Amino acid sequence: MIAKKTPPTVFVVDDDESVRSSLRFLLRSASLESRAFGSAQEFLEAYDPAQPGCLVLDVRMPGMSGLELQQELNLRGAIIPVIFITGHGDIPMAVEAMQHGAHDFLQKPFRDEDLIERVRRALAKDAQMRAALEEHKSIRARLQSLTPREREVLALMAQGKPNKIMAHELGVSQRTIEIHRARVMEKSGASSLAELVRMVMDVEPQLAPAPQAD
Repeated sequence: MIAKKTPPTVFVVDDDESVRSSLRFLLRSASLESRAFGSAQEFLEAYDPAQPGCLVLDVRMPGMSGLELQQELNLRGAIIPVIFITGHGDIPMAVEAMQHGAHDFLQKPFRDEDLIERVRRALAKDAQMRAALEEHKSIRARLQSLTPREREVLALMAQGKPNKIMAHELGVSQRTIEIHRARVMEKSGASSLAELVRMVMDVEPQLAPAPQAD
């Protein structure tokens, strides 16, 4: 049975209730799921990192500011894209937010179409990042299924060593190396040596060949 994908949610965090209501109405009109919070702390208490989506966040709020919330999410390793809503000449703050990894920012007043466009882009980015993380986890699990001997062969394969050299270094026959190579390729799911090396570089770079000195 295929697990049903959780639809993305647009999280709105703003201390102004009228802004929250109007943003939720706008998002609903664009067929986008949303949840609204009146403070950064309220959002943090409810936020589940496994929930796909994006965050529409006011820069200036009493208590924890939007920038402080962004920094807290960064400390937690959250990947959710953040769109800041700025006003009152907050461009320097928006620039700081972008330097800390914010996806985008909108200056008040803004057009509804601009917000929806940025939200859709942020949701696409979130989906892309989550897919990459899932692939990363899948590759790691496949490589971790290798036996200790297969991992030794994998490391030598990643270094581009031929079967004859591998057999000599590991003290086994070339036929044994061929069998191990076949198992490494099968378990990893790689279709070529180049793809296998890319997998190793992605998740276990310590097995990849060291750069050559000049």
